[in-house]
Amino acid sequence: MNKGDLIDALKRKNGFTREKAEQVIDLFFGEMAHALVHGDRVEIRGFGSIFVKAYGSYRGRNPKTGESVTVKAKRLPFFRCGKELKERVDRFNN
Repeated sequence: MNKGDLIDALKRKNGFTREKAEQVIDLFFGEMAHALVHGDRVEIRGFGSIFVKAYGSYRGRNPKTGESVTVKAKRLPFFRCGKELKERVDRFNN
């Protein structure tokens, strides 16, 4: 499923115009991204949570040349699946 599929589902199930459905999806993901950028955790009960994990810089190695390089510190988003979603996916496969 991609963003277009979500827009189509929202349009179909709620009678929204495509433009209105796209606005809702853009607002939803925009607010989630805004929260993550500001270091907040996004939690959707029954689905999962997304949080930002900070990594310090470290020495790495260029795989092509073998040269030692410094990898800059970074922050990355991580998704943790909720219990209900795990169970729902597992039941679907059994």
